[in-house]
Amino acid sequence: MTDLALCYMSATEALGRYRDGSLSPLEATKAHLARLDAVEPAINAFMTRDHDSALEEAAASEARWARAAPLGPLDGVTVTVKDLIPQKGRPMRNGSATSSEAPVDADAPCVARLREAGCVFLGKTTSPEFGWKGITDGPLFGYTRNPWNLAHSPGGSSGGAAASLAAGVGHLALGNDGGGSIRIPAGYSGLYGLKPTFGRVPDHPREGAFCMTSTEGPITRGVEDAALMLNTLARPDAGDWYALPWEDRDWSAGIEDGVAGLRIAYAPDLGGAVVADEVRAAVDEAVATFAAMGATVEEVGPVFDPLEGPMTPLWLAGFAATLRGVPEEKRALLDPRFREVAECGLDVTLEQYHGSILHRDRLGSAMGRFHERHDLLLTPTLPTTAPAVETPYHSQGFHRWNHAVPFTVPFNLTGQPGASIPCGLSAAGLPIGLQIVAAKYREDLVLLASRAYERSRTWAWPQGAVERALAAGVPGAH
Repeated sequence: MTDLALCYMSATEALGRYRDGSLSPLEATKAHLARLDAVEPAINAFMTRDHDSALEEAAASEARWARAAPLGPLDGVTVTVKDLIPQKGRPMRNGSATSSEAPVDADAPCVARLREAGCVFLGKTTSPEFGWKGITDGPLFGYTRNPWNLAHSPGGSSGGAAASLAAGVGHLALGNDGGGSIRIPAGYSGLYGLKPTFGRVPDHPREGAFCMTSTEGPITRGVEDAALMLNTLARPDAGDWYALPWEDRDWSAGIEDGVAGLRIAYAPDLGGAVVADEVRAAVDEAVATFAAMGATVEEVGPVFDPLEGPMTPLWLAGFAATLRGVPEEKRALLDPRFREVAECGLDVTLEQYHGSILHRDRLGSAMGRFHERHDLLLTPTLPTTAPAVETPYHSQGFHRWNHAVPFTVPFNLTGQPGASIPCGLSAAGLPIGLQIVAAKYREDLVLLASRAYERSRTWAWPQGAVERALAAGVPGAH
């Protein structure tokens, strides 16, 4: 029988137990691999997995701990890596049947830092084709399902990362976020997801239209684990000339200091977004908690105008560039909806594209001035709870700008740090997320506020709803 307490143990606690000898990395890895085998048929969250290499890495970590000589601050911690992020010796399919099955020959900087720190890699997790949407499915692998309710999506594009972690597979998950792809699945899946300031986590090569809006970051079951993971992910890499100067700091320092005295803005209708009533009620209650903890909270209205009109050319043109890189003879293998969106981008003019860039610049300047008056901005993470797993993306029922990214994509455009933290459940038992945003470079404030809110409420893993859903299996399956 699976030891759920072991599977859902935080990385912070596991490291403490490795240190005192009451748990070994091999025990933890075996528990997570057993859990992976048990839940994967239901959630479909992995592109590749390799138990043998994970066990070898765990055994090596165990030997290091026995000698009191861990490689780094995450030695023996189990982690998954999103398919869109290169990991040496594993294929990077980009969620697409048009991609190569050959293993890549080098780690992304973030994966290299985790490897240097002694992490144990459990496998690569699913992402929609080229990370194009906020739910996770595609012709290559089918549907990834939300362990809270298998009839629903875990979100995307780091959907496999979130689904596996919410199901008790691994201590940490590595995702990336170019429009909400860490925060969206964290919000839908009851997890903590942190998008760092652009440039905080080194990356290379940076390619394509979204190279200035995307960053890697942690998905975790708690705030302390995210700070711990950021310490490693943010270490320097000379190959990224966009990277921020490295700060030799511990991102967990000061996160227990509380929010008393902070100036907090609340924008439930940011950019004109329309939010479901039960989401608004849960987020209103969460925001009231910050006032009760001593912060000054002010509702500020939409802050800026809707972004769909000015920013659609950038979105479409980015995927058109991806389409141009797919050989004509392979385009029939693409997700039809991705292809439709990408083909629309072929008609974007240089003038329209330039207009998006100028609008982004104005948005960044406006948010810089906004944070002269407000230390933090609170919003819902998403307007609704998780959609049904077979929902067509960017359709009338689930429109990209109205339902998926109105609260998340603005802060990819501005490069600001933001996080999603669970703040309740809907009547149907699906998670609701609160987004916490700070000015550029102020991950410390995001983490501090997140930890203060986390301490104020009860959100303990494992969750009974997840276990009941996984036990019931996929709806309609025989």
